[in-house]
Amino acid sequence: MAKLAPTSTKYVVKAYIKAKGIIEKPDVIGAIFGQTEGLLGSDLDLRELQRTGRIGRIEVNIKSHGGNSEGEIIIPSSLDSAETALIAATLETIERIGPCVAEITLRGVEDMRSEKRKYVIEKAKEILKNLVEAGVPSTAEISEQIKEAVRTHEISSYKGLPCGPNVVDSDNIIIVEGRADVVNLLKFGIRNAIAIEGTSVPPAIIDVSKEKVVTLFVDGDRGGQLISKEILQLTDVDFVATAPPGKEVEELTKKEVYKALREKISAEQFRMEYKIPEENSRNGRPKPYERPRFERSFQQEQMQEQVPEQQFETRPSLPRREPRERELREPREPRPRTELKPEQKELFTKTLEELVGTRAACIFNSENNILGKVPVSELMDTLKTVENPYAIVFDGKVDFRLNSMARRKGVKILVGMEKDRFATSVIVLSRKDLEGPAPAAKEKEGGAKPQ
Repeated sequence: MAKLAPTSTKYVVKAYIKAKGIIEKPDVIGAIFGQTEGLLGSDLDLRELQRTGRIGRIEVNIKSHGGNSEGEIIIPSSLDSAETALIAATLETIERIGPCVAEITLRGVEDMRSEKRKYVIEKAKEILKNLVEAGVPSTAEISEQIKEAVRTHEISSYKGLPCGPNVVDSDNIIIVEGRADVVNLLKFGIRNAIAIEGTSVPPAIIDVSKEKVVTLFVDGDRGGQLISKEILQLTDVDFVATAPPGKEVEELTKKEVYKALREKISAEQFRMEYKIPEENSRNGRPKPYERPRFERSFQQEQMQEQVPEQQFETRPSLPRREPRERELREPREPRPRTELKPEQKELFTKTLEELVGTRAACIFNSENNILGKVPVSELMDTLKTVENPYAIVFDGKVDFRLNSMARRKGVKILVGMEKDRFATSVIVLSRKDLEGPAPAAKEKEGGAKPQ
C-alpha cells in the first residue's frame, strides 16, 4: 500500500468521529474502506486510490472515556478539488464502526497549497525588505571605497620604519605606535604619519624630530601614556594627541581621528600635566638645570649688548634658590620691548593699526622693508617659501604653533593683536605692548629725572 508523499499533498480532509462504545483505530479504518467501497465507482475506490498514491495513509486518533469513544480522522489527498470533495462527503455515510453505532461529521477540507502560498508570500516580503534595506551603493560610496583601498597600499618606509608617502617632504609629521595606525590614518587621507614599531624610540625618530614639527598620536590607554612619556624625554615633540579613552588609533573612525588631532595640546602642557622631566637624548639622564643655564646665558647676552660696562657690576654673586625654583615652575614671559628700536616700534604700530579687521599679515626683512602681505590663513604656508624673514605683523593672536614655525625660519620679531604665554627666543609683542613709549624715550626721561 503506497504512502502519499507530503510534498504532493494538495488537500487534507478532516472529520470528527463519535461512537457509543469502545472502538479502536483498525475498526475505524476498516469501516471507512468497507462502507465506502463501490459507492463512487471503481475510479474513486479508496483502496485503489491509496494503492496508486493518490490518497495518503489515513490517520485516526481515538480516545475512550465513560464507555464512549471519540476522535479525529485525517485523510491526505492529491486528487483535484472535486474528487477530494466527493471522498470527504462519503465519510458521513458511515453509520457503524464495529459493533457500535457511530457518527462521523466532516469538519472541512484544507487546501495545503494555500498554506504554502502564504509561506511563499511572507518569505518574499522578507526577502524584498532585506533588498530595500541593503540598497544600491551610491557612486560616492563606491569611489570612497576605491580610494581607501588605494591609500592603504601607499604605505612606504623611512629608515626601516613604516610611514606614509609624505613623511620626507612634509614639514609636519605624526608619530604613532605601529604599522596598523599608519594604515588607518592613510585610509582617512593623512599621509605624513610614521610608526616607532615597538616600545623603544628608534634613532630615526630622534633625528627627524629635530627637523620637523612633530605631533605624537598615541592610544588612549596606559600603554599610550608610557610610550608618550618615553618619547617626550628623548625627542623634540611639539604637540601630543591622544585617542579616546580605551581606544587605539588603529580602530578609530575618521571623525574620531580628526577630532583627536584638533584637540592636541602642546608638549610643554603635557609634560606639566604628567610631570615628565626632560632628558638627554644621548644617555637618557635627567638634565634639570640645563634650561635654567640657557635662560641665564640668554639674559646675560642681552645685558652685554645693551650695557656691557655694567655687566659684572650689576650681576649678583649667587641667585637665591627659592626664586630660581619658582622660575622653573612658572616660566616668565620674555620682555623683548627693551630691544625694539624706536623706528621699528613706529613702523610696527602703524602697520598693526592698518591691519585691524583685515585678517592679513605683513612680512618684513631685516632692513624693515616689506616682503609681502598675505591672508593669515596662508601665513604658515607662505613662511615655508619666504627667504630670510625678519619680522611678522598680523591681525591675529600669536600662539605656540606660529612661534615654532617662525623660530625655525629665523624670524626675530612677532607682532599680533594678542599673544599666548610661552617661553621663546623670538621677540613676541602684542598691541598692548606697543602702546607704551619707546625705550629711548624712557631712558631719556630717566636721565632727566632729578635725583
